[in-house]
Amino acid sequence: MKITQQQKIFDFVSKYALVFILLMLIAFFAFMSPFFLQFDNAINISRQVSMIGICAVGMTFVILTGGIDLSTGSIMGVAAGITARLLLLDFHPVLATVIAIMSGIVFGLINGFFINKIGLPPLITTLGTMTALRGVTMLLVDGKGVTIQNRAYAVIGQGYVLGSPIPVPVVIMVCAFILGYIVLEKTRLGRYVYGIGDNEEATRLSGVNVKRTRYAVYTFSGLLSAVAGVVAVSRLMSAQPTTGDGYELQIITAVVLGGVSIKGGEGRIAFVIIGVFIMGVLANGMIMMNIMPFYQLVVRGCVLLLAVSYDRLMDRLRAKMLSAK
Repeated sequence: MKITQQQKIFDFVSKYALVFILLMLIAFFAFMSPFFLQFDNAINISRQVSMIGICAVGMTFVILTGGIDLSTGSIMGVAAGITARLLLLDFHPVLATVIAIMSGIVFGLINGFFINKIGLPPLITTLGTMTALRGVTMLLVDGKGVTIQNRAYAVIGQGYVLGSPIPVPVVIMVCAFILGYIVLEKTRLGRYVYGIGDNEEATRLSGVNVKRTRYAVYTFSGLLSAVAGVVAVSRLMSAQPTTGDGYELQIITAVVLGGVSIKGGEGRIAFVIIGVFIMGVLANGMIMMNIMPFYQLVVRGCVLLLAVSYDRLMDRLRAKMLSAK
């Protein structure tokens, strides 16, 4: 089948538009602030986006199946609260971390149970767990916050790798993306994830256990959200009632910006990291320009709307080009 010039242009734009947007944002903020391109600020942006990036890997799996997970920020908060509480009780730091991460797995399984067994839509299920777990977070920190006394625990969120300028949270984020890439691109589970998002009924009829795959996807999302919560509590050396609050929208925006279709079945995790850094550059640049926080919320909301609109526009253009053949 001959590929037209129009199709070549469309494929190029849809594939590399994100890169151009990121470069334009960097150029704009570099022009507006002389400090933006400094090495220390680049490291700061990388550290800032690490928690969103870790969660974005799990969210990518969820959205590829046609689902959504609004509980990611609340799971972060609960994991942070559990970690801080256990450390105050003199638990070994490794044990406290493992228990906190295991809690994320449990919450992911709970999401999967209500979606698979009860038949609730993912939006309603995760909205409910998001609200409930935010309350649990407040209970864990007594509504005012819990401070960690063990200064050695700061290495996870504040440390650097082997004396290099590379922050530990960034390495954790990169490892999460590598793991996500391997699973999605090289394993049977990855094919199942794409299949469910593309055509759930056909995937089921082909012999795939759709419910088991959903359990795996939401559990993976919960696990990575808990890992991000551990990074957050280590970075601040305290668990706060607002830890992870509002992160779910930033995570969803980053994933959709990264080219993952909100309908499911389409997108590549390699581009999600670009979406993550677009969100990070945007947030950092607005802070350097002294833009008020409420204006920043307006911008983030508009970015989410534009990302979803772009996704739908690409779908329509793609369908139009296919029908014209």
